[in-house]
Amino acid sequence: MGRYIVRRLVQAIPVLLGATLLVYAVVFALPGDPVEALAGDKRMDPHIVAVLRERYHLNDPFLVQYWHYLTGLFHGDFGVTFAGVPVTDVMAGKFQVTANLAMTALIMEAVAGIGLGLYAALRHGKAQESLVLAATLVLISIPPLVTGFVLQLLLGVRLKQAGIDLFPVAGVTGDWRGYLLPGFVLAGTSIAYLTRLTRTSLVETLRADYIRTAVAKGLSRRRVVGRHALRNALIPLVTYLGADFGTLMGGAVITETIFNLPGMGQQLFTSVYLREQPVVVGMVTLLVLVYILANLVVDLLYAVLDPRIRYE
Repeated sequence: MGRYIVRRLVQAIPVLLGATLLVYAVVFALPGDPVEALAGDKRMDPHIVAVLRERYHLNDPFLVQYWHYLTGLFHGDFGVTFAGVPVTDVMAGKFQVTANLAMTALIMEAVAGIGLGLYAALRHGKAQESLVLAATLVLISIPPLVTGFVLQLLLGVRLKQAGIDLFPVAGVTGDWRGYLLPGFVLAGTSIAYLTRLTRTSLVETLRADYIRTAVAKGLSRRRVVGRHALRNALIPLVTYLGADFGTLMGGAVITETIFNLPGMGQQLFTSVYLREQPVVVGMVTLLVLVYILANLVVDLLYAVLDPRIRYE
């Protein structure tokens, strides 16, 4: 097991290098001067511009700039913004907000997706199954932008007008309530996909020979479904959830903008606009690390769900 983990971490190095190189190249190719963008509409002193460009290696070729960033990264230094603030300080609070949002969305996705999928699978061929599938189709069809504004109006504004202040409309409130609406908006499409995946996986598993054997032995339906069918059907679901956690972390730009959450999504959008290469590449590097670790955890969970899987 230890050798397997080390091998997977070594395999993650080229993935990390490729992701940072690609993002750095895209940011490098953006038009405009990041130093001049600091002054906005005002004209900056040419001497100050020259000093800043020299300090941040902006006069060097692309590969030289990337090498400077990479050597600092291997020493744990994510760089400094053009305003002189360490990138780690910029990411610290932002990462916590995005991680809380992504975790809220993941919990909602797991509970609602697996629950609805199980409900649909156990009523295969009945009207309840068709109703669940129709609801997932609606979730997939509505863009998160529309879902966010509708939920803000109905569950935020209208409920508050009725004297029920349960769902904050925007911002971080200091407790878990501030993440409920944005978490559902972020997880909406994933809930629909996971519901369909759970339903399909369970329907196929319930047709397996070992399930018929368990039923023939007189085991209760709850034991057959919970201990035998659901446990084996969880393998593709865990795979999807692990991969989707990284997607939720990186795809929170729209949701954080709608609900005015000061997370990595908003900061990433602002940094791309201002051409803050260290911030953009640093955040992407952090998201890639989260994605790699999430997939590693998923691989290790396989052995727990299915004892036949062993890592040599």
